[in-house]
Amino acid sequence: MKLISFKRREDYGTELYVMVLHNKRWALLQASVSWNEYAGWPYIQLKSGTGSLLNLMFWAYKLGFDVDVFSRTWNFEYLKDLDVEEDEET
Repeated sequence: MKLISFKRREDYGTELYVMVLHNKRWALLQASVSWNEYAGWPYIQLKSGTGSLLNLMFWAYKLGFDVDVFSRTWNFEYLKDLDVEEDEET
């Protein structure tokens, strides 16, 4: 169990992530802030279920916020593995 972790990703913009009280599969709190290269329509999404107790997502123009309470951890290593598999196929 880790107390806190920070991550930064570059993919069509910059995304900053924080996970609080998490293990390999679950996190008490996860949050992200992103600034993307492409603008989008503003929206607010509130969700419960499907891997999280509560999820709040906000998006306006190029700025986005996402907060998860007691949810499955975001697994970025899985995304890296997919990229490697695609490179090996080509």
